[in-house]
Amino acid sequence: MLLLAPLLGLMPHATLAAVVIVYSIGLIHPAEFRAILRVRRTEFIWAVAALAGVVLLGTLQGIVVAIVLSLVALASQTANPPVHVLGRKPGTNVFRPRSTEHPEDEAFPGLLLLRLEGRLFFANAERIAEKIRLLIDEAKPKIVAIDLSGVFDLEYTALKMLTEGEKRQRDRGVSLWLVGLNPDVLSMVQRSPLGEVLGESECTSTWKWRSRDTWRRLRR
Repeated sequence: MLLLAPLLGLMPHATLAAVVIVYSIGLIHPAEFRAILRVRRTEFIWAVAALAGVVLLGTLQGIVVAIVLSLVALASQTANPPVHVLGRKPGTNVFRPRSTEHPEDEAFPGLLLLRLEGRLFFANAERIAEKIRLLIDEAKPKIVAIDLSGVFDLEYTALKMLTEGEKRQRDRGVSLWLVGLNPDVLSMVQRSPLGEVLGESECTSTWKWRSRDTWRRLRR
């Protein structure tokens, strides 16, 4: 580019366009698009958006479109994280989200096991609270155990949501347990009014111990 630019500049635009087209065709791999679609539909949409943006708007503009769509999708996922209902794999102490693939997973009358994932903060606290309320209303349990092992950060707004939810369910005769907390989240909960209400026995970082204790209390 440094030495031959003056010579390349003498070439007709049509010739330069043909060079760019031939080179660009080599960058398009339909098999990669099929592989992306087979693994994850969301990223396939990002790839198609980037392709369409580059073709219709230009290289830089197309990349900007893909980045914006990716950020919007990630923000949507963060604002609406999943709330999994857990079952126990028969004969083990393994808990996993219940699904049609494992209909044999064990559920225990009076106990609702939930697992939250990601960062809990102001943008998703209300949405998570609504999902939990619907699951509790459907299952009508005596005890709700929330596994927070997948939660790496708990913002004050989300902690307040848990505190208010615990009070509402306690008034209805439902006990709330928080289990599997990482050290930072556990420390924050213990310093809050929620930690004072739950106490050490209902708020623990040890999920395995809590699971065995659960069966004993439910049998009583």
